[in-house]
Amino acid sequence: MTAIVDEICDLFARCGSGQYGEDLSLERHMLQAAAFAESKGAGRSLIAAALLHDIGHFLHPDSETAIADGRDFEHEALGAAWLSRAFDQDVTAPIALHVQAKRYLCAVEAGYWDGLSDASRLSLTLQGGVMSDDEAAAFARRPAFEAAILLRRCDDLGKDVDMNTWTIEDYRPLLMACLR
Repeated sequence: MTAIVDEICDLFARCGSGQYGEDLSLERHMLQAAAFAESKGAGRSLIAAALLHDIGHFLHPDSETAIADGRDFEHEALGAAWLSRAFDQDVTAPIALHVQAKRYLCAVEAGYWDGLSDASRLSLTLQGGVMSDDEAAAFARRPAFEAAILLRRCDDLGKDVDMNTWTIEDYRPLLMACLR
């Protein structure tokens, strides 16, 4: 099981400089999301989820082109499924739900849409748009609802081109501790 942590660090090294429509790399974005989760007092599983929430972009062979072409390849499901071979639901469920959390927050929180980056607004459209009232009510009953919302907020904050963070290697012990 520990081999997956090596794979994760390798993916960050090989694919982390990739873009996803924002002004910073995926690696920096994911590291910032983890830093924000930690600053909000999240437990280690949610910090790991924040760190790994966009790993599906690294796993898709054509993610940058898909994003540029306006195609959604469900990076959240791809990443959560890949990680589920070594991490439990405390890590994978918030990852699987972080896109739905954005759709939910747009439906229920006044002003949330206005705070989204242009890239997040574009991807929202591709990801199903704002939830209906029924979808939002059902989403709020999901077991990982609160974790997904916190991850989403950290995802939204993790877009600072000037922020310094730890490296992926600094998070190796945390990832090891989160393995099944």
